[in-house]
Amino acid sequence: NGDRPGRGGEGGTGDHEMTRDGYPPIRDYGYIADCHSSALVSRYGSIDWCCMPRVDSPSCFGRLLDWKTGGYCKIAPEDPSEVSRRYAEESLILETTFRTSDGEVRLLDCFTMRKGGEHHPHRQILRMVEGIKGDMELRVEIRPRFDYGAVRPWIRSYKKEYFIALGGSNGLLICGDIPLRLNQRHDLAGVCRVRVGLRLRLSLLFREPSELDEGVIEVPDAEELDRRFEETSEWWKRWSSRTRVSGEYAREARRSAVVLKGLSNAPSGAIAAAPTTSLPEAMGGARNWDYRFSWIRDSAFTVRSLAQVGHDVEADGFRRFVERTAAGSADEVQVVFGVGGERRLQEIAINRLDGYKGSKPVRVGNAAEGQTQLDLYGEILDLAWNWYCRGHKPDEDYWDFLVDVLNATVEKWHLPDQGIWEMRDRPRHFVQSKAMCWSALDRGVRMAEELGRDAPVEKWKEVRGRIRRTIEEKGYDRDRGVFIQAFDFPRMDAALLLLPLTGFVEYGDERMVRTVDAIQEELGENGFLRRYASDDDGMEEREGAFLACSFWLVECLAKQGREEEAHKVFKKALSAGNDLCLFSEEHDPQTGEMLGNFPQGLTHLSLIAAVVALNGTKG
Repeated sequence: NGDRPGRGGEGGTGDHEMTRDGYPPIRDYGYIADCHSSALVSRYGSIDWCCMPRVDSPSCFGRLLDWKTGGYCKIAPEDPSEVSRRYAEESLILETTFRTSDGEVRLLDCFTMRKGGEHHPHRQILRMVEGIKGDMELRVEIRPRFDYGAVRPWIRSYKKEYFIALGGSNGLLICGDIPLRLNQRHDLAGVCRVRVGLRLRLSLLFREPSELDEGVIEVPDAEELDRRFEETSEWWKRWSSRTRVSGEYAREARRSAVVLKGLSNAPSGAIAAAPTTSLPEAMGGARNWDYRFSWIRDSAFTVRSLAQVGHDVEADGFRRFVERTAAGSADEVQVVFGVGGERRLQEIAINRLDGYKGSKPVRVGNAAEGQTQLDLYGEILDLAWNWYCRGHKPDEDYWDFLVDVLNATVEKWHLPDQGIWEMRDRPRHFVQSKAMCWSALDRGVRMAEELGRDAPVEKWKEVRGRIRRTIEEKGYDRDRGVFIQAFDFPRMDAALLLLPLTGFVEYGDERMVRTVDAIQEELGENGFLRRYASDDDGMEEREGAFLACSFWLVECLAKQGREEEAHKVFKKALSAGNDLCLFSEEHDPQTGEMLGNFPQGLTHLSLIAAVVALNGTKG
């Protein structure tokens, strides 16, 4: 790929935000979503990643993964400017302010929301520019590229009022009052001058080709677009008003809650791990994965965190999603599902794409669907247990499903698995996986006894005891007095920080205190934590520090009464976020660069749990 930004080609010209290797840093992006679709917007007003009508749909703007061919939609001043940005209150309405010597303009970006949007969303990105001071000339470039850049759509103009972009089974209705011109049937461009008090609008509506027939198409006018923007603002205000968190880090926790809401899929109750695919965990390497799916583990963590700050509705939605997608049977449970409940997530490489900063391959789908990860049984029971503790009793069908999961735990707990980190190396007997099996049976026994339900409780108790004895014999290093990554494999693993959550060991247990110290000593780097030794997983490149692990450490330290240490670790972890308080999956401890998919749900939910733990240490 010889064409790079600033050198002509489809990537555009004069993009002053670019780094020398051609792509903005990950931290330059903001996130917008509507609980269906998602997009990333650069600090210079360019939508470089957008998937509609679902988070896991092929991209319609995707130069994040190939600057030359991926497509984008940009609104920005022609000349370099000072840029600041924020979210409007507690929402996913992104405000970007451009300042030049001539004036100041605000760009507002959002997916529009509405009552009834759970099943009938607008499927619309709305971009609005407002003049604040003086006047400013903005350049607009729209280059849709469907199916991860493979399709350059045919763009047609109708009545000089709107444009239709068609390609394959995808379509966009492009309208508003920003003047645009057609360029060689594949691109749109325009220039507008914005003065004080003027508002201009650009609407991008996803439509299937059958919905874009000239005789039936509905084109929203300026008044309707303004109404939709106000409705979107009110929707987010209503949702955020239910968030219950206070204290020193309340702002960060509230922002994380909004991000997690954006990652949810409204119709199904599923929660995506991230809105992106193939942002690298090691720059230029092959640690590139598609995270636009719903992992049972990550989603169970998400609903725990959201419930901690007042959002029980999402917890119930995901609980029902798990039962439904598993068809009421433990045999049908798998590690990860599509956000609509899809089971086949075949992993393929799109070799024609450059990948972010040359990081190949770009992957679509995820082979983890076929892995054995025994901790998921514990996640399912923990979800049910927390729901029960909030005052909800399982009905007969749900209880039958839980019994089936518990009996599967009895049958399979002794098997090796790929573990929480989905290692693509040989399976092992991971201690965290075994502890989650113990937790599943422990939760099951307690629920059965408290509810008086018919179940093989004595068998569950017997196996629960056997798992504990096995972990304490083979998953514990007596010489050092610490828990270890896997049976007879005496290395540290940051997943051991989750052991107290299972109930297997108390936070203040001396074994756990020593394990926390050993994890910091062996996996710590510049104040951050790696999840395990990099040579443990069968991959060549060394990945970055895993940010969720730092927040898990905060939770452990806080609940061990080590408040000063906990706050120090938390503040260091916060430094890895960008100016919008968005966090990626990983962080390079040496360069400070964001790594991995972004924004990462696991990082944000772990931040919330850490804030709750820190708040619990006060008073």
